[in-house]
Amino acid sequence: MSSQSNADKNKSGQNQYPVKIDEQALAARVDPLSYDVLRNAATERPFTGEYTDTETVGVYKCKACAAELFRSETKFHSGCGWPSFYAPKADDAVHLIEDRSLFPRVRTEVLCASCGSHLGHVFDGEGYDVPTDQRWCINSVSLVLEPQ
Repeated sequence: MSSQSNADKNKSGQNQYPVKIDEQALAARVDPLSYDVLRNAATERPFTGEYTDTETVGVYKCKACAAELFRSETKFHSGCGWPSFYAPKADDAVHLIEDRSLFPRVRTEVLCASCGSHLGHVFDGEGYDVPTDQRWCINSVSLVLEPQ
């Protein structure tokens, strides 16, 4: 069995992320659900995440590599059960790929652009009153909030 997870590779199997994650060290450092979400694209149950309703001002970072991903200024209450943002911190903070795991429904998966960890999904055109008309639905367990 390979020690390199799917999150370390793009869909063609080529390693493409600048930050390399030591899988054993990550598994020892985070709880099992966080590891499963970050490395295997699992999903936490809705309305259970630490950051679903928080309004703390700060920066949300990748739990695997500490890359800055989202800012509290773009967080909004969508009622979906997961933390929602209308935009990432920067366009290059995330990597988007097509997700057909719920075929025939096609979604857009959000990965950390630094290490390739799974974060959640982004949805367009749902009618939320936000500047981008996007909902970045992100698992709390894939994030660490650094208060400011």
